[in-house]
Order: sequence, then structure tokens, then C-alpha cells
Amino acid sequence: MKPTLPLLLSLNGGYVDTAGFLALQGLFTAHVTGNFVTLGASLVLGISGVLAKLLALPVFCIVVILTRLAGEHLRRREHQALGVLLATKLALLVIGAALAIRFGPFASGDSAAAIVTGMVLVAAMAIQNAVHRVHLAAAPPSTLMTGTTTQIMIDLADLIGGPAPEARPALIARLRRMAAAVAVFAAGCAAAALGYAYANVWCFIVPPVIALAALLLRLTGPEGEAR
Repeated sequence: MKPTLPLLLSLNGGYVDTAGFLALQGLFTAHVTGNFVTLGASLVLGISGVLAKLLALPVFCIVVILTRLAGEHLRRREHQALGVLLATKLALLVIGAALAIRFGPFASGDSAAAIVTGMVLVAAMAIQNAVHRVHLAAAPPSTLMTGTTTQIMIDLADLIGGPAPEARPALIARLRRMAAAVAVFAAGCAAAALGYAYANVWCFIVPPVIALAALLLRLTGPEGEAR
């Protein structure tokens, strides 16, 4: 499978979400839906990390707004917004890794160190979500696989049912793109689980490396034309 920017983002999305969930008492850093569920569980079962889960949504939303505004500001000045935003995400992942290694393992998700670490990672992944939606809108989402999996099943059903001959190539092409996104996201989840099992918080070294690879691909590859 040829590395592309969307696939590297999916790999990092799965990795950061899983590593954050394991290290930060059930905090989802890459998407907000899961935090509503884990917040309810934390309140009922007395699990730590309630404050972090409460903060995740406003932090995510604020960073998405700031990312959009910054991107438009850069675009109006004819700067390559995508590269700047990916570099900002990389910097946040480096900070998040440093915090996790310095203050982890986190026995409580309610500690100040755990909350700060979690919000830095949430901010990084909020940038990724905004970047993907604005600059890579044609690619499958890199952090939320429910919609993508649903579309894969619909496309498979359409293939089984026999699509019109002229529609078949586009259907197969979309199916391949989406299946690749899900497979790479799952690989990121598995890699993070293994990394946390064997290296604990040191597993957070990996996301900045992947983010750096994505940034370099953005700067040197054909997708560098995107703003």
C-alpha cells in the first residue's frame, strides 16, 4: 500500500486515540463521540478522568475554530496553510509525548498532568480533523470510522446487487480508498496497544514520527499542491 497523506493521518488517528485511551483513563483524543460514553461511565462507576472528558469537547471545538481561522488567514496571504497546520500538529504531538513521558504513567485521569497532557493531544487531533475536512475533503475521514465502515458495507451491497456498468469503476475505487483508510486506522490502533503494553507512555514517541513523515510527504509529494 503506497503511503499517502490521508493514510498517514489515519494511521496516526488510530494510534493517538488508542494510546490516549489507554494512558489517560479512557480519554478519546481524536474524536469527541466516545467521550460522551466514557463520561457517563465515569460518573456512574466512579472512574477517574471526568474533568478531562468534560474539557475535551470545548477544547476540540475551540481548536477547530482557530485552525479554520488560521488556515483562511494564511490562504489569503498566499501561504501554504496545510503545511503550517501540519507542522503545528506535529509540535503539539511532540509536547504531548514529552508531557506523557515526563509525568506518566498516570494513575489518575483527574491529575493536572494527565489533564494537560490529554488536552494537548486533543488539540493536536482537532487540528488533524479540521485539516482533513478542509484540505483533504475527498479522502475518507482519518479519525472516525463509523461512517466509513457504513459506506463500505453499502458499496459492497451495491456490488453484490449488480451496479450499472458505468458506475462500477467509481464504486470500486471508492471502496478501495475507504477500506484502506479503515485498515490503516486499525493498524494504528493495534500498534498503539502493543506499544503501550510493552513501553507504557514511551509509546507516545511514535505519533510525532508519523506526523513528521506526513509533513515531509506534504512538502515533497504531489499532494504538496494542496493549500
